[in-house]
Amino acid sequence: METPSSTCDEGSELDARSQSDFDDLDRPPRGRGHRREPSSDVSSECSGEPGSPYASSPYPRWPVCTLAAARVPPPAAPLLKRLGTTRRGSGARDGKAGDSELQLIKERFSKLLLGEDMSGSGKGVSTSVAISNAITNLYATVFGSCHRLEPLPPEKKSMWRREMDCLLSVCDYIVEFFPSKEISPDGTTREVMATRPRSDIYVNLPALEKLDDMLLEILDSFQKTEFWYVNDKGQKDDPVATPCRPVSHRGEDKWWLPVPCVTKPGLTDTARRDLQQKRDCACQIHKAAMAINNGVLAEMRIPDLYKQALPKCGRASVGDLIYRHMSFPGKFSPEYLLDCLEISSEHEALEAADGVEAAMHVWRRKASQRHSRSPWSAVKDLMESDKNVMLASRAEDVLLCLKQRFPGLSQTTLDASKIQYNKDVGQAILESYSRVLESLAYNIVTCIDDVLFADEATRKIA
Repeated sequence: METPSSTCDEGSELDARSQSDFDDLDRPPRGRGHRREPSSDVSSECSGEPGSPYASSPYPRWPVCTLAAARVPPPAAPLLKRLGTTRRGSGARDGKAGDSELQLIKERFSKLLLGEDMSGSGKGVSTSVAISNAITNLYATVFGSCHRLEPLPPEKKSMWRREMDCLLSVCDYIVEFFPSKEISPDGTTREVMATRPRSDIYVNLPALEKLDDMLLEILDSFQKTEFWYVNDKGQKDDPVATPCRPVSHRGEDKWWLPVPCVTKPGLTDTARRDLQQKRDCACQIHKAAMAINNGVLAEMRIPDLYKQALPKCGRASVGDLIYRHMSFPGKFSPEYLLDCLEISSEHEALEAADGVEAAMHVWRRKASQRHSRSPWSAVKDLMESDKNVMLASRAEDVLLCLKQRFPGLSQTTLDASKIQYNKDVGQAILESYSRVLESLAYNIVTCIDDVLFADEATRKIA
């Protein structure tokens, strides 16, 4: 048993070592070839030599790295490499660009750590919600006022790439463990746990970055066009262009958007063909981003509050008309059902999507429940379970058809609840990134449709 004096001696020795370490931090940096050697007592403890207290221990130890290697400064993080900055205390930075980028990193990650609560009282949102809101707000800042087919301003493009690079750098540290084998210098093999990027991020993030680059390339390709836009005062942006009457098929719903104009003969065949090719490309990008977004949302956990708010009967959620069509034993067509509903606005479409999605989860929950007490109850439960499975499958088809018919549909109640209560940072990044790319692709397709509609109207007048 240790005496109090021996304990004090050990404590004073530790304090002396800690004080010496702080003194080393205050000293000027050493020369490039000079490195402090680890103390002999630390190396003996890790190596298991005769002088080490672990040499005669009968218990196996975990495979660990030598403590001497821990004193070597870690390599620069991938984000710091991409931004060209250096770690704190490693020397002077190069120019004002490095200072501004480092200041941007400080600002962004401080908001993420505070959960958007600048008071620091701990009342902020979770990290996943904060980074999702950051990506959404960045998209609104950069692309919120872009309603024309024209290249993105250089300062906005630089802002988008720089800040998205900063936000996506979190994915560099989201990993999963897998068993691996390591060969020691003496030739022996041992099993260790290695890390690799998480599978969903490894697959989806490079695809989203590629879609991002393709959308920016489409916008950059509109350098010299055969169409122009009318500004808010009803005047042409291009004073040299031939005057024409602006034509729009949007009606009064989005009156604030600029209206494209073309010359009297209309677009040339080459320009029209080029616009159609870019529209097809943007449509494919929109479908790819929507598929990734739907996959990520499907993997998110359904919040308990949403489950508690579900009705007990799916028929009450969708209404009698939709329920009669969906419960018909014959062949079911979701397109025919939507035609019968005669949905004319996105508000009605969103209301129908919320009801169908809620009924789908009610039927899935009933299909998974089993409380059979007698043979007849077992047969009855089996028949009802099959009917609930059929209704849930048809509800899913109706929901998918509804989203395809209204590609600009807002988030449903379930999707908004999943995003709000999601705790997975990787899923939050993939969902928000795919959602903003889906919105950008849809806006490009809509703008191209406006130009093609104006060209067709001009040809009919001519």
